[in-house]
Amino acid sequence: MDKTQSYDIFLMAPPGLEQPLAEEASECGFAEPRVVPGGVETRGPWSEVMRANLVLRGAGRVLVRIGGFPAVHLAQLDKRARKFAWGDFLRADVPVRVEAVSRKSKIYHAGAAKQRVERALAEELGAPISDEADIRLMLRIERDFCTFSIDTSGEALHKRGHKEAVGKAPMRETMAALFLRQCGFDGVEPVLDPMCGSGSFVIEAAEWAAGLAPGRTRSFAFEQLAGFDAARWQALRAAAGEGGRPESLYCGSDRNAGAIEASRANATRAGVSNFCAFHQRPVSDIRPPEGRPGLVIVNPPYGARIGDQARLRALYGSLGKVLMERFSGWRVGLITSEMSLARATRLPFQAPGPVVDHGGIKVRLYQSARLR
Repeated sequence: MDKTQSYDIFLMAPPGLEQPLAEEASECGFAEPRVVPGGVETRGPWSEVMRANLVLRGAGRVLVRIGGFPAVHLAQLDKRARKFAWGDFLRADVPVRVEAVSRKSKIYHAGAAKQRVERALAEELGAPISDEADIRLMLRIERDFCTFSIDTSGEALHKRGHKEAVGKAPMRETMAALFLRQCGFDGVEPVLDPMCGSGSFVIEAAEWAAGLAPGRTRSFAFEQLAGFDAARWQALRAAAGEGGRPESLYCGSDRNAGAIEASRANATRAGVSNFCAFHQRPVSDIRPPEGRPGLVIVNPPYGARIGDQARLRALYGSLGKVLMERFSGWRVGLITSEMSLARATRLPFQAPGPVVDHGGIKVRLYQSARLR
């Protein structure tokens, strides 16, 4: 691969959370991030591809467009795929998985197109083809133009590499980071999650505040590509730094003892346990930590998975009452699937945010100004 050439880079986001990812990419210095359906587009050399995987908290995957050509029938696709410079990106000794989609094109059979590309890779490059491969090559045929992209992340980026224990309906780390950003979290103020589950919001906020790169402890698919610059990668990781100690405390509570145990273990693995505090307590017992007001962020049960609506309305009502009585000066961010549940809190919520798919359930973020 050409280390100086700029490539189109696509940062995946959950639909509905593209804007906060674009804001993060801009804040991190990526070139002219642009919101598109399902993510954010930017451009940059291969070093920016590696940096995106390392530092972006909200990106689900980092895809790179490596080229393409027009093709109106399978024979043409076959011929041009054999001439494509696969060796600039893929290694002959590393297995490849090919995926194909076709829209509004004369080549309408994506499966047949996939087979042609697999054959070209096997016969021209000598790369093994495997549906289990870490390296994923994606072919998109749209209006008779074939575009090839590589998923440079491998495992989805919400798998930070240091969180093992998860709760019943876990919030993905990438989604937690984007909701925190949508709430205006500045990486400084304290955060409390009164139904913390396995600790996603609290740990994400603590890592962010400490300046710890989300990808610091894991490996990525790009490390197995042709021309991988190991020295540059080590320099990027070193530049990401060791992190510091935040001024604030990041707190979580949950009525479930197992959830608190999991949160503490996850915070320890993430290296943030010194500035996180987790307590087993019901919502009725939560109190603000000492110090200045901050953000309460909570992802309560919705009823679609856990609990029934009548009991849930009582739970949301209890949460709202406690927050109004004890959390003067704090802001609230609440994620739920039902407006009626948000209203049950009686909190002064603004208009809800965009609809977001959370594990097949459509949820929205409800935010309040500072409570009085």
